[in-house]
Amino acid sequence: MGAQAANPASFEVQDHDRSLVSGSLDFNTVGRLLPVGSEAIGRGRATVIDLAGVTASDSAGLALLIEWLSVARASRRSLNYENVPLQLQQLARLSEVEELLMTA
Repeated sequence: MGAQAANPASFEVQDHDRSLVSGSLDFNTVGRLLPVGSEAIGRGRATVIDLAGVTASDSAGLALLIEWLSVARASRRSLNYENVPLQLQQLARLSEVEELLMTA
């Protein structure tokens, strides 16, 4: 709990259709972010998600981003990620899903 409190993750809707994710995307935080991001995506409030504020991630963070892409497709919405951290890019490459995160 100490690490989560020191580096909480957040999903913030910004201008019109842009959102910002910050903090650590890991097994302790993604469960809280999934419904918040999914709702914003479904309502068209998050067609671009900026990941510049992500400080750390593990495979749960990658799974979260892939799930949000699934939510967008199911809602017939577009979704693009900006400023994907190197750690997430490397996980995506190893998992052979890099093209999902890098599509424009």
